[in-house]
Amino acid sequence: MPVDIDIDHVARLARIQLTDDEKARLKVQLGVILEHAARVGEVAADDIPPTAYAIARANVVREDVPEPCLPVEEALRNAPDREGDRIKVPRITEIGS
Repeated sequence: MPVDIDIDHVARLARIQLTDDEKARLKVQLGVILEHAARVGEVAADDIPPTAYAIARANVVREDVPEPCLPVEEALRNAPDREGDRIKVPRITEIGS
């Protein structure tokens, strides 16, 4: 099933510049992709319910188990700058605004 593709329009939408050689290759590649997509659409799947996942999933939520916190010194060991027990970062807002 040949597909007519306006490569110049696609390039404008993607905001890219293409050479004539790139346009010719892209037209062939997009045609193949669209043909494959059309074949997927032809699959008779009326008896298959829509799913979010390709395989069945059981409850993936684990029980919330409290664990000891990371010691402050270990947590701040790789911080580029610190002030006491806190990571010091550059100010991003003006005071009083």
